[in-house]
Parts: sequence; C-alpha cells; structure tokens
Amino acid sequence: MSQFNYIQDLQNIITLDGELTKGPAPRWQKKLDISSAAQAQAVPPGTLSGKTPSKKAGGSGSKTTPGKGGKGQSSSSAQKQQQPSGGDRFIPNRNTTDFDLGHYMVKQNEGKSKENEGSDGSGEEGGGTSGGASGSGSPKNAERMKMLAEAVKGCDISNRRILSYQTKAPAAPDGHMNPLKVVYSVKTPMSTKSGSRFIPNAPERILDAPDIINDYYLNLMDWSADNVVAVALGSSVYLWNAASGNIEVLYENEGSDHACALGWIQEGHILAVGTSTGTVELWDCEAMKRLRVMDGQSGRVGVLAWNSFIVCSGSRDGSIINHDVRSRDHNVATLRGHTQEVCGLKWSTDGKHLASGGNDNMVNVWSAANGAPHTTTTPLHAFNQHQAAVRALAWCPWQPHTLATGGGTADRCIKFWNVNNGQLINSVDTKSQVCGLLFSKNYKELISAHGYINNQLTIWKYPSMTRQVDLLGHTGRVLQIAMSPDGSTVMSAGADETLRLWNCFTPDPLLTKKEKSATREKPSLLKQSIR
Repeated sequence: MSQFNYIQDLQNIITLDGELTKGPAPRWQKKLDISSAAQAQAVPPGTLSGKTPSKKAGGSGSKTTPGKGGKGQSSSSAQKQQQPSGGDRFIPNRNTTDFDLGHYMVKQNEGKSKENEGSDGSGEEGGGTSGGASGSGSPKNAERMKMLAEAVKGCDISNRRILSYQTKAPAAPDGHMNPLKVVYSVKTPMSTKSGSRFIPNAPERILDAPDIINDYYLNLMDWSADNVVAVALGSSVYLWNAASGNIEVLYENEGSDHACALGWIQEGHILAVGTSTGTVELWDCEAMKRLRVMDGQSGRVGVLAWNSFIVCSGSRDGSIINHDVRSRDHNVATLRGHTQEVCGLKWSTDGKHLASGGNDNMVNVWSAANGAPHTTTTPLHAFNQHQAAVRALAWCPWQPHTLATGGGTADRCIKFWNVNNGQLINSVDTKSQVCGLLFSKNYKELISAHGYINNQLTIWKYPSMTRQVDLLGHTGRVLQIAMSPDGSTVMSAGADETLRLWNCFTPDPLLTKKEKSATREKPSLLKQSIR
C-alpha cells in the first residue's frame, strides 16, 4: 500500500491541472476575504453615528488598542503632545470628518441636478404638467429640507466641508531647505526689489605700507589717470604701477622732513608734493626729477587739489594758495577762510567751485573767478554744522552742485549740500569717524572710509543713503581712499600699514554690452566723400 501512496503523491506533483490544496492562499483570495470582512463591518449610510465606516458602532470612541488600559492611553497622548512638529510627511487625522453628512450632501447635490434636468425636459414636452412634477423642487420645499437638515445636524450644512482635518500640516524641521522653493516661489526676491548687486566683501589684493604716518590731517596717497599710485611711506615717496606691478622710489628725504600731501595732475605724469616745511614740489614721474619748488606758506602743506594748471595747497596756518604752475610768480590768490589747519580740498567736476574743510569744523565753498581755474578770495558759502574737523570731501559727478562732507570723531556725520542755494540736503549719522568720501563713476553710490570702532569702508545707495555693505579687514583706521581711473577699484590706506584694493564698483557686463551695441561707430569722412 505504501508503494501505491508514493505513486499517487508523485502523480499529484507532476499534474498541473488540479487544484492546489496546500500552501498559502492566493492573493485574489486574500483581497476577497478582506473586502467581505470590511463590508460586514461597514455602517449603513442611513445611520448618523459620526464614526468612520471602519469603526464599530458600539465602540466607546476611545483610541486605545485592545489590551491597553487608561494609563497607557494618557501616556501615549502625552507623548504625542510632546513630539515636535515636523517630519518627512504629513499623516492627516480624520476624526472631525463626518462621512454620513458628506454622503448626504453628495446625494443631495446629485438629486438637485437630476431634478433640474427633469424639469427642463418636461417643459419642452408640455408646460401644463410640469407644475405638479416640480413641486418637490419648489423653493418652499427646499427651505423645509434645509431646516430639517440643520435641526438634525445642529449646524448650517452649507458651510460644512465634506472632508476636514483636525490639524494643519506641521512646519518643516529646523534647517530643512526645500530645493524647489526657488522654482515655485511667487514672491519677488529682495535683491530684485532693492536693486542690490553683488559686492565682494574681501579685498582683491593687499600691499604692505610700512612706516605710513598715522595722521588724520595728511593726504598720503593718490591714483593718477595713467594708473600709477603714489604713496608716501616715512620719508620716501613710492610709485606703484597698477597695470604692471612695478614699484619705484621717486625720492627720499634726508633728516626729519617728509611728504604730507600728494596730488596728481588731472592728465599727465606730474605729481605735486606738499612737504612738512611748507613748500609744494612738482615732480616729473617719467623723468624721475623735480621740476620746481613753490613756497608761500609757513606751516606744513597737508592737502592738494588740481584744476587744470592751477594747484591749490592747504596749510596748517589756515591759508589756501592757488599756484599757477606755468608762471614764475606762481601765487595767484591766497584764501584765508579757516582759523586752523586746512585738511580737505576738492574741486567740483565742472571746475566751478572749490570746497575746503578744516580743523575749525568749517566747510567753505569758493567760486571760480570769472571762469578762470583759480578762485576768488571771498567764500561763496560757509557751513558750520559739523561738530568736528572736516577732512572728507566729495563732489557728485552727475550733480555738480551737490557736495558731500564728512566729520571727525566728535561729529561722525555725512552731510550733503546744495552749493547753488547753500542749503543742507541731508545728514546721515555713520556712528564712526569719517576719514574719506568718494562717489562712484559706474553706479549711483557713495563709499566712505571710517575709523574707530570697525575701521571699515561702507558703500551707500545715493540719494537714499541705504547702507549696501561694510568692507571689513583693516585693523587700524582707514587714513585715505583713492579710486582707479576706470572707477571700478578703490584703494584704501590704513593705519595698520596695509594698502587694500577693493573691486567694489565693477561695471555690470550686461549693461556694458548694451551700451557698446547701442553706440555705433560714425562713418569716416573719407568714406562719405567717395561716391
């Protein structure tokens, strides 16, 4: 018999047409069992129980699993409340959803649509019989049904949602960055609103400036139109070619004499040097020789300003002399509008006004004499609103009548003046000593150099005077700033014996390209004459 049983088992294995009696149930059988069990436990639509279809009608409404008491329920709820919001996904809580009410609202809307279709059809066939058929859809009947529904549910069902959740989606955890935020963001970025641009906050290059004199009233650096920087270090004057990087020594003083001011002629290679002995020297920096010496002042010359062939020198004795470098009698006019040392001089961009600032907290504006490059001996305006020495002066290149002045430690303000009427336009408190001011040639912006406490360079939007960026790096106060001929780079000389180059006004390449494409070359006169 065992032999026949073995043969029968072997035939059952080989035969594939028969029904499988052993092994797990097929997937379709599992799904069928689950669906039949769910239908057996489902709540019929007519009963208003407020529970979800998967809940039992006779349950007490508690969310605890079978086998856990009230103590476990309270601890689990406390843990849920202590859990921080956030996570990788949102699982909604449907406790506030009333499925019976939702079913009723859906069926009611379907009934209304069918009634509307039926009333339209009966009206086409015959208008006499449509009145009785549409009695159930009359406004009176609809109002009665609405009142009945409100009485049963205790609220206005027209304002209820079919699907509702108890809580909103939790916020993202701290530090979470959505990579699609930029793609789907509707709000305009702040950079577009404010019109801000990228400004490098680190210097492009740092040069050593040993033995530079830490004196607020001296002007020891200037940048020429030929891209050569002159800087006075100790008793020597150095020339640094910004294009090639070559460094040359112009001259070296003997003894205790030293240069107090440097100023390049507007076009050319002539450098004016103000000395500690009260003289002004003219040097040819290509031939590396001194051309002439001009005297006339008893104190050191701490500031110089060129206007064509006139160089103005400000001295510690409070005087300003206009020197005509072409004439043997170089002293054209002597201006006496300050009672203390003159530490700031600047000609306007149109050459019509000269501004002077002094240690007596005064700012004087001198007008040109009948169109000549020198000034009259009487000041046009005298401003006394500053509370400290005024060394920083700058004229607006696109508004030649606007003058910016900066005060020292006790003042710390940048003031803007209209020299046409002598009115104060604006005053901004910078919270630190103002050592230098420059207007940008490429943007409507202003850069200021400061001392204690941050020793920073600050870029401002003009005329709103919105602070754009602070350029940090100097460990001592910034003594002076100068701008490159193309207006893209600013060099700052600090009391920490360093020279730093900042590419803070680099032109926008897109705007430059548009300007080049807009300007067409004029046809040659030779080509125009040929026919």
